[in-house]
Amino acid sequence: SSSSRDEAVRDKRARILSRGLPKQKPIEGVKQVVVLASGKGGVGKSTTAVNIALALAANDSTKEVGLLDADIYGPSIPKMMNLKGNPELTPKNLMRPLKNYGIACMSMGFLIEETAPVVWRGLMVMSAVEKLLRQVDWGQLDYLVIDMPPGTGDVQLSVSQNIPIAGAVIISTPQDVALLDAHKGAEMFRKVHVPVLGLVQNMSVFQCPKCKHETHIFGADGVRDLAKALGLDILGDIPLHVNIRETCDSGQPVVISQPQSDA
Repeated sequence: SSSSRDEAVRDKRARILSRGLPKQKPIEGVKQVVVLASGKGGVGKSTTAVNIALALAANDSTKEVGLLDADIYGPSIPKMMNLKGNPELTPKNLMRPLKNYGIACMSMGFLIEETAPVVWRGLMVMSAVEKLLRQVDWGQLDYLVIDMPPGTGDVQLSVSQNIPIAGAVIISTPQDVALLDAHKGAEMFRKVHVPVLGLVQNMSVFQCPKCKHETHIFGADGVRDLAKALGLDILGDIPLHVNIRETCDSGQPVVISQPQSDA
């Protein structure tokens, strides 16, 4: 019958399409992977990723946490985590992560000079991402936090299709142009069947240190409105505060250096 023929054609098409996708394989020793993403650059994603990794460890001292910097062109984790040097190799030729504040870290920034630009085409970037995912000896981790590059390109797709991901967190400022890209980021993860755990509204409000007047420099509640439209949770609001920026720039993130502060 025509219906059974149609079904056979659909099955064949699905088999052909599935051949092109890599089989998802867990990272050895890693229980849960959480990716931190943003559609747009400059919204504080890496700062948030670093502080979330430190907060996960601080929240439960029995948990082992790792941090992977998947931003090949602009790695910022080494500076924020105050780490320098080349990873040692294990007898199995795997890279050992560098460690600070109890967090195991791996980044392209450990493999190149700090000021050296990565002038690579897509295939070389994908090869580097594959090595960072598969050729690192993480030991035993409860959580691996992955700081994604901005956008919805090759790296995001490759990571999403190669490893099982427990969930994605989208970082955005309340500004309209950032929200457009955050929306795209959330939709991309839905298309590749990665659960979006929620959105974080960064740089939500600025409080004058002298008069305490609050100003919504990038707009008010834009991320909340987007979360409502997408049926997602808001995981938190992070203020625009000089301490958050200064502590990350100095390699002493606010969660570790000022754990009692409002920020």
